[in-house]
Amino acid sequence: MEAKAKLRYVRMSPQKARLVVDMVRGKGVQEALNILRFSPQKPAGIVAALVQSAVANAEQQGVADVDRLFVKTITVDQGPALKRFIPRAQGRASKIRKPTSHVQVVLSEK
Repeated sequence: MEAKAKLRYVRMSPQKARLVVDMVRGKGVQEALNILRFSPQKPAGIVAALVQSAVANAEQQGVADVDRLFVKTITVDQGPALKRFIPRAQGRASKIRKPTSHVQVVLSEK
């Protein structure tokens, strides 16, 4: 039995989010949540909430034992970038890209 959760258009860089996601891939749910709780990076809190959502989805589906769940797959894909401009010297403008990410979690039983 698998439980899934998705988070789309979250305002964080996919490159930075992948560093956090790589720490919890393949770990048990409780161990993954502990790692994310004590990680200082911004995406850690967002990914922790997503893992908790996937656990809640598993409970809703009626998985036999929630304590036996582990992070089967977790991926971060690039979403559309918000494009902004900032004024610069001599009437010019510089482009600012604000990246977004799509995060997907799949939990499975051992």
